[in-house]
Amino acid sequence: MDESRPRVAVWCEGEEWCPLTSTATLIGKKWHCVIIHRLLVNGPLGFNALKEEVDGISSKVLSDALDDLEEKQLVNREIVNEKPVRVEYSLTDLGESLESIVMEMRDWGLEYLEPASDKDSSIA
Repeated sequence: MDESRPRVAVWCEGEEWCPLTSTATLIGKKWHCVIIHRLLVNGPLGFNALKEEVDGISSKVLSDALDDLEEKQLVNREIVNEKPVRVEYSLTDLGESLESIVMEMRDWGLEYLEPASDKDSSIA
């Protein structure tokens, strides 16, 4: 194990299922993976640009999700001293380390999920 890598505290240390539960807790909220994906694909984005990239999210929900991702050390919030002053969001090293997981989730969804327009299918 590389000790120089950023580490995340867990509540279930020693349990065999702990890594799965802890990772799901970090990225398991509805919009977290989408935000991480958009920042992986586009690089750093301002709030409004990120809101445009995450179609269907309200400003309040995006703000709350970004606060949560920042608290979990996955997203960095930087104030850019330009006129006008703006905020830019980017992934931390820890957030970038989720790239393979997020891309695999996207790929799995593309392969196995029915299109939303298919009224006959539902996931229980």
